[in-house]
Amino acid sequence: MSYSQLSDNARHIVAVFTLATSQEVQLGLDWYPSAFKISERIGKRAGISTYHAAGVITALSPRNKWEDNVRNAESLTKVYAAGGTVTDLTSVPCRTTHTNKAQAISILTSPTVSPQNLITGPKRHEFYNSIVHPEINDVCIDGHAYSVWLGDYLPASKAPAIGKKLRATIKQDYHDATSFINEELGEQYITSDIQAITWVTHKRIHNV
Repeated sequence: MSYSQLSDNARHIVAVFTLATSQEVQLGLDWYPSAFKISERIGKRAGISTYHAAGVITALSPRNKWEDNVRNAESLTKVYAAGGTVTDLTSVPCRTTHTNKAQAISILTSPTVSPQNLITGPKRHEFYNSIVHPEINDVCIDGHAYSVWLGDYLPASKAPAIGKKLRATIKQDYHDATSFINEELGEQYITSDIQAITWVTHKRIHNV
């Protein structure tokens, strides 16, 4: 794919990628594999599958800082592993909404049900897929990814609702940007790599 074939928004994604330092590129490439290893470790400690641990993390993720996200998931899974009831799990403090915590508890207490059947919302499905199913080349479109695509910083609180049609357009632009970058640099990035690299870079540029 040539640069002239990219949409203006796909070019915004490429522009942010070009501003990434070598460290930021590596941080982005490591992000989702690291999240998978964290899920694997949490799962082993709690006696649940890596997929269910990733599902718990995913359910707790909206508007939750990553460090708190992981800490909350560990707290819930420790109580579950100790034989805690749903009431016990509900009383565990989490830096997210009660609805998100309820979804995490549902995933945690349903070991025979695929987390994909319990996760709600396209953003969460994309996040989950990026952690445990990189082979399907999905991409997580959150507020930061939207800002990168937009070409300007927009606080998460002011980001618009991303409907099905707009989400499909943004995802296609990320796929196109990834194809262009791969062809230009002779790399084999998947789309979630570019999303993570530009996310890390965007955070540094805008100090968020």
